[in-house]
Amino acid sequence: QVQLVESGGGLVQAGGSLRLSCAASGLTFSSYVMGWFRQAPGKERESVAVISRRGRNTYYADSMKGRFTISRDNAKNTVSLQMNSLKPEDTAVYYCAAAPRSTVVADPRFFDYWGQGTQVTVSS
Repeated sequence: QVQLVESGGGLVQAGGSLRLSCAASGLTFSSYVMGWFRQAPGKERESVAVISRRGRNTYYADSMKGRFTISRDNAKNTVSLQMNSLKPEDTAVYYCAAAPRSTVVADPRFFDYWGQGTQVTVSS
C-alpha cells in the first residue's frame, strides 16, 4: 500500500519560511518523479515544484522560482520543499505526489499517488 505523508505545514508571517517534508512508503521511491502541488479554497490544484527520479532535474512554477526549493533523499524515501519569502497568496493545502515517469512532468494528471495534504497559512 502506497503512502505519502506530508508534514511541516503551519502558520507563518509574510516573508517567513517553512519546510515541508513528505515521507513515502510502499513504492520504489527512486522510480518515481515526485512533486508538490497546492490548492487554495475555490481554486484548482496547481503544480508547485517537481523533481526527477535522481534529483538532477527540477521544475518550478513561475511564481515559486527563486523562493522555493525542492529536494529529495532516495536513501530515506523523502522529498522536501523549502519555502522562503512566503506571501499571503501562498496560503493553500500543499500535497506531495508521485508519478511513475522517467521525465519531469508538471501536470497533476500524471501523478498516481497523493498524500493527504498539509495546510500552509501565510498571514500578512
